[in-house]
Amino acid sequence: MFEDLSLKLETALKKIKGQGKLTEKNISDSLREIRRVLLDADVNYKVAKQFIENVSAKALGEEVIASISPGHLITKIINDELTQLLGGNQQELKINASGISVILVVGLQGSGKTTFSVKLAKHLKQKNRKPLLVAADVHRPAAIEQLSLLGKQIDVKVFKIDEQDAIKVVKEGLVFAKENHLDTIIIDTAGRLHIDKAMMNEIISIKELVNPDEILFVVDSMTGQDAVNSAKIFNDSVDFDGIVLTKLDGDARGGAALSIRSVVGKPIKFSSNGEKLDSLEIFYPDRLASRILGKGDVISLVEKAQQNFNEVEAEKLEEKLRKNKFDFDDFLKQIKVIKNMGSLSSLLGMIPGVSAKIKNAQIDDNALVKVEAVINSMTRKERVNPKILNGNRRKRIARGSGNSIQDVNKLIKQFNQMKKMMSRFSKGGIGKSSFQNIKFN
Repeated sequence: MFEDLSLKLETALKKIKGQGKLTEKNISDSLREIRRVLLDADVNYKVAKQFIENVSAKALGEEVIASISPGHLITKIINDELTQLLGGNQQELKINASGISVILVVGLQGSGKTTFSVKLAKHLKQKNRKPLLVAADVHRPAAIEQLSLLGKQIDVKVFKIDEQDAIKVVKEGLVFAKENHLDTIIIDTAGRLHIDKAMMNEIISIKELVNPDEILFVVDSMTGQDAVNSAKIFNDSVDFDGIVLTKLDGDARGGAALSIRSVVGKPIKFSSNGEKLDSLEIFYPDRLASRILGKGDVISLVEKAQQNFNEVEAEKLEEKLRKNKFDFDDFLKQIKVIKNMGSLSSLLGMIPGVSAKIKNAQIDDNALVKVEAVINSMTRKERVNPKILNGNRRKRIARGSGNSIQDVNKLIKQFNQMKKMMSRFSKGGIGKSSFQNIKFN
């Protein structure tokens, strides 16, 4: 979502990076361009104006020391202000450690409430909570069915009854949670295509009934300033505790994400970058600010790697590399680890300096699917001993996987290159993941 904004900000900052010192004129010229970039990105006018004023005041008051260039200094100031604009510090979800926690999920229809509720349940389950999903969207049967199907995928109970009264559903859901010793209730409420009095009254009634620990407003980042306006109305009515940004993997301009915290005055707690149930991310303002400025997000990348890292498997892999026995079965395992970490474009966007370079590149997230198809078309003997892959075998594999012989040859070449590279790395040892030894201040 932020690739275009990142590229334009980088272009605007180039004008000051070549200057010998910061002056009122070159600061003013650069910030005028940055203000235009923010407005083009659909950032709220008042938010953009205040942001530029804050950066200007700090930049004019800074002394540029010999070891820091004007470009680096103003980039740091903008990074700090972007972090503050997005909320400053990461805000934790409020969880009742000694009793039942109740989380009320609200938002417009189509914002991703139901999917988010399931993602949150999976996230909390991984933290040893015992969640219950309550299907309180009684006005849309498809939502109840969707919640049931997704809940089954993550092995989380879904409470639903054949009842058109959302208040009754929630009441019985609370009883069910207590009887089954479940400690976290996530209530998926009804949404509408637009805000109406009946919807608000229902949400307010549920809030008064359950006295939730958290009310989370789910907003579709693709809807721009409409998202900010609906957030303000919801907040005025139910006084929610936090915001969830969905569809951050879309191609919208990003203005809603940059504006919503300042306009509403409530923290962004989660973001969602896809339809997969493990695509929920805790929101870190400083990390997103870094990504917007093209500096990547190495910490999040490392955390994703840690989540998918299996030390036992890594030690087995190291042993095979030492003995030069890395094969296509091992290659396939590594591909599955990468797929579990998220889309290729999102992973590349976390690498410093890469985001702007891949802006116009066609990142095919199905490329790994093609690779898997080729490997799965090999026999067990061929995967274990790639050296036997002669011309006839390669033709058969191409036909079986629905690819060309050139695709198969290319994959085998890439595999051999990767095998050589990993063999060199193995001499330094990979059994104890370097990721686990990284310390962050």
